[in-house]
Amino acid sequence: MTDIVASPTALLGERLDQLLSEMDPATADPVAFRGRQYDLGLAWVHFPEGWGGLGIAPNHQKEVDRRLREAGAPPVDARLFFGLTMAGPTVVTHGSDQLRARLLRRMFTGEDAWCQLFSEPGAGSDLAGLSTRAVRDGDEWVITGQKVWNTLAHLADRGMLVARTDPEAPKHKGLTYFALDMHAPGVEVRPLVQITGEAEFNEVYLTEVRVPDADRIGEVGEGWRVAMTTLMNERTTIGGGSGPPAKGSGAIAEAVRIWREEAVERTPVAKDRLMQRWIEAEVLRLTNIRAAQNRKAGNPGPEGSIAKLMFAEVNKDIYELCVDLLGAQALVGYDYSHQRTESLGLVGPPGSARKMFLRSRANSIEGGTSEIQRNIIGERVLGLPGEPRVDKDLPWSQVPRS
Repeated sequence: MTDIVASPTALLGERLDQLLSEMDPATADPVAFRGRQYDLGLAWVHFPEGWGGLGIAPNHQKEVDRRLREAGAPPVDARLFFGLTMAGPTVVTHGSDQLRARLLRRMFTGEDAWCQLFSEPGAGSDLAGLSTRAVRDGDEWVITGQKVWNTLAHLADRGMLVARTDPEAPKHKGLTYFALDMHAPGVEVRPLVQITGEAEFNEVYLTEVRVPDADRIGEVGEGWRVAMTTLMNERTTIGGGSGPPAKGSGAIAEAVRIWREEAVERTPVAKDRLMQRWIEAEVLRLTNIRAAQNRKAGNPGPEGSIAKLMFAEVNKDIYELCVDLLGAQALVGYDYSHQRTESLGLVGPPGSARKMFLRSRANSIEGGTSEIQRNIIGERVLGLPGEPRVDKDLPWSQVPRS
């Protein structure tokens, strides 16, 4: 590995110049180009050298993204979202060198798409209450259970899976984290049709699925700690902390467009609502910029819950304003037919307000409910007393469940 003697900015510039001199992102094979980007440490710049990074502050990643975008690099495929934002940080933080070598490069190039297998029908927002079992059998684990609300699982090659390996330990301590092969025998993915008519989410059934112990991420029984790395990165990403949008862009841009082009009435009251939503969107954007600048290295902390919570509330309010401005026209012009999707539905393009009004209802649920985010902010950011937890020290097998 090369010793870093130059300043981070100089080193970054050298590596970018080298990458762009070797390959044209506009014409090169995407897998080959992203593989070379990984090898030069420009995948996740804050990761260690040799694992897709340069060991520098994460805010330098925006310079990589800007240079590649200006050079003609195509937008990142939505299939890569979970690998880039959640699986990558989790594997590099908790995985062995052997696991890093097998998983990181392929997830960055897009050869392996990832999904998240955390939530369960019987656990609700209580991740630690999950009941999917993993039983050791030599060098393998036999896993049986059900997961739900698994976005893009129908496109995934790998899944971030948390399962219970010790039912006699307290619920937070008996969990283990795995990198599941989504094509393994016994894995069944079924679509869940949303109110929008799309099937972006899934439920995943696991029936005696054999997972090599070599695909375990972190130590046995450390699944809760590993999962927190995933969740903190998820909340920060949903909130916008990984790359704040330009001023006035995103959902609020659609509200402004409708005001100018399609609003049935432009009353002072409606204008005031629009300005209030614009201010909230701008405050959220600036808060995310500040958080990104303050983050020197490593994984985000509980402050990501602030961005995630506010994004959910602001996004819902903006799209509600959009349909109010459209009046009766908001009730027509949308195709509700059932269809699979290969995209993520946090913010829609111009003209999508009818769909996004419905889709944004999920923002306060996915990635941890708004109620859970408020608990995290209260307890871990503000230092308020925690809620009473009578089952915290009980063996999971003795915890009452519905």
